[in-house]
Amino acid sequence: MTEKNPYFENIRGRLGLGCMRLPKAGEDVDGPLVEKLVDQFMQAGFNYFDTAHGYLDGQSETALRSALVRRYPRDSFVLTDKLSTAFFEKREDILPLFESQLAACGTDHFDFYLMHAQSSKTYDKFCACGAYEIAAQLKAEGKTRHVGISFHDTAPFLERILNEQPAVEVVQLQFNYMDSEDPAIQSLACYEVCRRYGKPVIVMEPAKGGSLVKLPEKALEAARSAGCGPAELALRYAAGFEGVMMVLSGMNDEAMLAENAAFMAEPKPLTAEELAAIGRVREAFRAVGLIGCTGCRYCTAGCPMSIPIPDIFSCVNAWRQHKDWSAAYYYNNVYTMTGGKASSCVGCGQCEDACPQHLPVRQLLAGAAAEFEKK
Repeated sequence: MTEKNPYFENIRGRLGLGCMRLPKAGEDVDGPLVEKLVDQFMQAGFNYFDTAHGYLDGQSETALRSALVRRYPRDSFVLTDKLSTAFFEKREDILPLFESQLAACGTDHFDFYLMHAQSSKTYDKFCACGAYEIAAQLKAEGKTRHVGISFHDTAPFLERILNEQPAVEVVQLQFNYMDSEDPAIQSLACYEVCRRYGKPVIVMEPAKGGSLVKLPEKALEAARSAGCGPAELALRYAAGFEGVMMVLSGMNDEAMLAENAAFMAEPKPLTAEELAAIGRVREAFRAVGLIGCTGCRYCTAGCPMSIPIPDIFSCVNAWRQHKDWSAAYYYNNVYTMTGGKASSCVGCGQCEDACPQHLPVRQLLAGAAAEFEKK
């Protein structure tokens, strides 16, 4: 039996299905498999779904229309969508965009509508275009039930937004045990700002794009020493903080969903032994020197050289973990066959502006080029 969510009565449980990484069959979302996942998720007692207009090049919203909205009563699930800066330039663009999102999802309202990826680089545009005022208007009209933000910046900047935008009801944060004290991410400090302002937290990237599940060997041994799997350790860590109303997981197969649903039905606080295991995982993870890319692909949309940056970083991480020849093979014969190589980077920096992890992408690409493009 899934626990009742203490923050919003229509939400069941605290596990949400993040729809940025839905399973694909070739270039398209695998519709039949998404239907199975939606059914399995709902039958397990959960009902929160998170999407955005740019996820999977627009296919995320339409996949949910087919697999969820057309197949379940509207009051049986909770649907969150987002206003993303890439899809509007002026105030007049926002309402037509919002209506197109409703149409793409096949619904007459969203339960939550978030100002997407708020940071010092995007916030001024949202304000200049009246996005927060328009969101309040949409709430007044019943076209969204609640208004919030997703956030990627420093704790002081989050405090500024919450001061200036008191109508914000929820905050979606990247929050996991590797990023909690990272000075670039500041997730624990941002969480504490939310607590001071009484804003429930939606956790994204609790497993850091899957990297806290596919751990380096020594880190995996440390995780298993606690007597539970790495996914359980990561999700229960996030769920254990007071004020966390939802933990999103990008579950793209039935086994993953079943595993997560089992321990998130009534997530137990981590024991002292499990917290100690997390400390050992952190040490082992950092010793390998992996690139902290979550694969969100925000960096690739505007790349003038069409460099598949997350795929290149996955090759670098695979090499650092396993010293496996296949990392170089995939770099040269799969990922860069249709896109630019790491050495193609022209140094424009748009990728670093877009990166939620604040990675020095240009520097990391130079390192990848040196490693994989040797004569």
